Amino acid sequence: MATASPSVVRAAPAAASPRVFAASSKTAGKLDRFIPNRSSSNLDVAAYNVSREARDVENLDALSPSKMEYKKQLAANLGQDGSARILAFKQKAPAPAEGFENHMASLYTANNGPRPKKAFRAVPQQPERILDAPDLVDDYYLNLLDWGSTNSVAVALNQTVYLWNASSGDIQELLSTQGDDYVTSLNWAADGKHVAVGFSNSLTQIWDAERCKPIRNLNGHAARVSSLSWNQHILSTGGRDSLILNHDVRVREHITATLRGHEQEVCGLKWSPNGTQLASGGNDNLLMIWDAANDRPTHRITAHQAAVKALAWCPFQANLLATGGGTADRTIKFHNTHTGVLGGALLNSIDTGSQVCSLQWNRHERELLSSHGFSQNQLCLWKYPSMAKVAELTGHTSRVLHLAQSPDGTTVVSAAADETLRFWRCFGEPAGTGAAKPGATKAAAASSMLRSVNIR
Repeated sequence: MATASPSVVRAAPAAASPRVFAASSKTAGKLDRFIPNRSSSNLDVAAYNVSREARDVENLDALSPSKMEYKKQLAANLGQDGSARILAFKQKAPAPAEGFENHMASLYTANNGPRPKKAFRAVPQQPERILDAPDLVDDYYLNLLDWGSTNSVAVALNQTVYLWNASSGDIQELLSTQGDDYVTSLNWAADGKHVAVGFSNSLTQIWDAERCKPIRNLNGHAARVSSLSWNQHILSTGGRDSLILNHDVRVREHITATLRGHEQEVCGLKWSPNGTQLASGGNDNLLMIWDAANDRPTHRITAHQAAVKALAWCPFQANLLATGGGTADRTIKFHNTHTGVLGGALLNSIDTGSQVCSLQWNRHERELLSSHGFSQNQLCLWKYPSMAKVAELTGHTSRVLHLAQSPDGTTVVSAAADETLRFWRCFGEPAGTGAAKPGATKAAAASSMLRSVNIR
């Protein structure tokens, strides 16, 4: 008979007591907070419950009569207005005074609608007119073309300056030099009646364009005068002697300032539209900004790697200057000339792939037109500030040395070493005048380009 094994009596487990976790001294102050699982939380319901009472104030008419009566009695016992909000974060703004007009609200109302789509502007790819310009000097450092305010184009062909009236088509000879002298620069005064002409013999003359007579001789340079720029009664001249002279054409002693800073020929010169700053570019790769009241440069900019001839002040943004460099540089750069830094503020630079000869801003759009040399000899229209290429105008067979803009800002004339002038209607009509239909523009350009005449 087997013996019974002793029964094992197991103690019943003690009643589970809540476990208390005491923070140790090592982890004191490092306890983490509890973050619930967002997927198990109904945030929409929570937001509704939080804001329900606030919404009820706006919708009292939806409450039952007993509920409304209860709220009125409760508010009366608390001494409060039943319609007042307590701890509400979205209070209604007080009603404005009678006749009050919110400027920002009016502005928003005016601009609230969809913006009108801008009509597509087709840029004609062919010139409107071509003029032969024999003996146009192929020299990058000269400035031989300008378009006056009376709609007359002045162009220098070696020793002779011709005026072509863009309204009537009439051509007249303004002047002709003798011997070995030739014309190196010209620039119309703002009145469109007087034109300044620089010569290879260091002389500068002011001519009456209506009577075709010289009215003033201006001396001072020791070499040819390659750049000119008017600022009211002040005529600035830049020469191969690296000097810039400011002439007051009203007085006998006409030289009012001599600006020294360049080391080689001054081939680019342009006053700002407001007449407070003068930009100069030289064959020493330097760009200088001069203040009208000072004979020392406010900015000496060395960003270019070649001669700086192409200069253009922006018509819609003050103190914005576009500059173009020669063959070894090939860039268009944009500068803020208002900054106090001596080297200026370079805003942007774009490599165009070829020599930049001239620049013209569009007065009606935020666009910039540039003319180039080898290898395409093209004109490029750029969108500012993205510098996306809008159009590329070809036709010249040699580098496009000069650009000038019509008084109405719609047309640009280009002069190239292929001895032709080409008129491009690339800037379009001013706002409000209505743009021509693309088909009509193309047909007009095709017919007018056949009217090629000799400017002499």
